[in-house]
Amino acid sequence: MAYATWDHPEPLALDSAPLPEYGSGSLADLLPTLAAGMAVPGMSASITELTPADRNCVFLIDGLGWEQIRAHPDEAPYLTALLGSSRGGTGRPITAGYPATTATSLASVGTGLPPGAHGLPGYTVRNPATGQLMNQLRWQPWSDPAAWQPYPTVFQLAAGAGVHSAQVSSPHFEHTPLTKVALSGGTFHGRLTGEERMDLAAEQLAAADRSLVYTYYAELDGAGHRYGVDSDTWRGQLMHVDRLVQRLAEQLPPRSALYVTADHGMVDIPFDEQHRIDFDEDWELKAGVALLGGEGRARHVYAVPGAQSDVLTCWREVLGEQFWVASRDEAITAGWFGPPDRFDERVYDRIGDVVAAAHDDVLIIASEREPKESAMVGNHGSMTSAEQLVPLLEVRS
Repeated sequence: MAYATWDHPEPLALDSAPLPEYGSGSLADLLPTLAAGMAVPGMSASITELTPADRNCVFLIDGLGWEQIRAHPDEAPYLTALLGSSRGGTGRPITAGYPATTATSLASVGTGLPPGAHGLPGYTVRNPATGQLMNQLRWQPWSDPAAWQPYPTVFQLAAGAGVHSAQVSSPHFEHTPLTKVALSGGTFHGRLTGEERMDLAAEQLAAADRSLVYTYYAELDGAGHRYGVDSDTWRGQLMHVDRLVQRLAEQLPPRSALYVTADHGMVDIPFDEQHRIDFDEDWELKAGVALLGGEGRARHVYAVPGAQSDVLTCWREVLGEQFWVASRDEAITAGWFGPPDRFDERVYDRIGDVVAAAHDDVLIIASEREPKESAMVGNHGSMTSAEQLVPLLEVRS
C-alpha cells in the first residue's frame, strides 16, 4: 500500500484513496490470527507472518500511530527499537480501518470484523430506527447493544474454546455498551494506573497454558486531542507509554507473544479558516443536509429526502480537492468499510448519504453543534497514513 501527497487541480478521484488492508493487514485481522494459532474454531490467520504462541497479549495504546512513533525516537526508545527486529521482536505497520476512530477500531479489534460488518462505522452515525445521531463511543442516545452489534467477540469465541481470556483496563470501561459489544468475553479486570495494568496483564497471561489478554491505555489520545501531537504534554505521555510497554515486555511468562498496537494515529490541524471549515457557518455545505455525523476528518452527511444527489454534487464542488467525497454506495463498493461481500445490510442506513474523508490537513468542524470536538488540536478519522497506519510491534518470550 503506497501513501503519497498529491496536488490535485481537479476533485480527488475516489480510486486514489488508499484503502485499509482488510483481510491481510488491518486491526480486524489481528485477534483472529492470534486465536487461530491457539486452535480456536472458525478463526483464520490472515496476518500470515505472525508465529502462533500459546499466550498472547494485545496492548492497545489509544492514539499511537506508526508515524508518530517514528517521529519521536528520543521519547520512545523502546518502541523505536521494536520498529525493527531487535529485542527478539518484529515491527510493521497495519491499517486501522475506515474511519480511523476509537469506537470503530475497538469493535474491529474485538470482533475481528470490518466496520461494514460489525456496524460501528463512525464516531457518530444515524440510528435508522430513531433518525437521531448516535455517539458510538459514549453510546448516546442509548440503543440495545446486542441488536446494534450482534456478532460474538473473539474473546467470547476463545473462552468458549477453553482459552483463558481477559481484559485489563480502566474500571470505568467495565460496564460500558462499547465494551460489551466489542471487547467482552472471559473476565474483566479494572485497574486505575498503567503500571497496575501491565503487572496484572502479565499475571493473566501466566494464568493458563493458553491465554488471550487485552490491555488498554487511553491517556496518550487525550493529550493529543487537547494539546496536539507536537506538544510537550503529548511527548511526556509517549515517554510514559514507552516505559509501560517495556515493563510488560520484561514480565512476559514463557511461550508468550506481546503485540503493541493502536486504534488510530493523529494529525494536528491549525486554527484558521483555511484548515477548519465551519459547517455551521457555511450555507453551501448545509443546504439539503438533515444531519451531520462522523467527525471532522471523516464525515457522514445525511441528506433530507430527495436532496441526496444535490448534496453530493455540492460537497464535491466545495471540498473535492481536499476530501475524498463519495456517495454511500460508492464508499461501500470501493471497500472503505471493508470488502463489499462482507458488508451487512443492517449497517447500510447508518452510513451517510455522502461520506467525506479528508486528504489534506483540514477539518469540517461544527462550532455550534460540536463545540468540544471543534476545539480539538489533534484529530483523526481519515485514510491518510498519519491516521491509518498503526503499529504492530511484537515481543516474544
